[in-house]
Amino acid sequence: MTAAVPVTGTPFTPGSTVVRRDIHLGKVWSAQPHRAISDTGTLLEIGYWPGIRALAPTTWTTALRTGDDTTRKDGLANLAAGTWELEPWAWRHTVLRSRFETGEWFSLHHFQTPAGDPLRLYVNFERPAVRTRIGIDTLDLLVDLVVEPDLSSATWKDEDEYDHGRRLGFITDADHRLVDQARERALGLLQDRAGPFADPWPTWAPDPAWPLPELPNGADRVPAAG
Repeated sequence: MTAAVPVTGTPFTPGSTVVRRDIHLGKVWSAQPHRAISDTGTLLEIGYWPGIRALAPTTWTTALRTGDDTTRKDGLANLAAGTWELEPWAWRHTVLRSRFETGEWFSLHHFQTPAGDPLRLYVNFERPAVRTRIGIDTLDLLVDLVVEPDLSSATWKDEDEYDHGRRLGFITDADHRLVDQARERALGLLQDRAGPFADPWPTWAPDPAWPLPELPNGADRVPAAG
């Protein structure tokens, strides 16, 4: 199978594989296969659970294995320079239901235990997802809003990494302006209990008939422009 080519407006059928990738400098920074939960063409929900094998930068996987966060921070310099390496990594411990809306500078991720106990809701600020033949491409812009499952409170996470990403230059001034707007919008929706925060997210579990999704051939490559 060839690498992904951008397309628009083609909904993914429930249960099909949807690959979420981070792309920078024409290279894949990460790639995770999910299963589609629902898709309207503009609002996509996907699921992820323990055992799914993905591709991740070696600095990130090393930090997870060793508990030493230094390598993860070093990885930001590699991201800015385009010098990272990828390796396989299996997701652990949590079930994840994610929501992506066309044109939005944040996505939402509901974490729960495999038994269905809610853990937290992440608002992940990132470049708007672009649909491809195999999934969606974006770039995580590091800062997150972590929300309690009952929506009672929220805290900011990784603002220091976001500031470092700005200093390194891969989070541009234009990105920063749009992320600031998205942060205000997300907080407003949460405070008003509107949009994705109208109600606490329900428990979700993958269909027992679904096998673990796998990355297709070419998921680690971005085709050259033109």
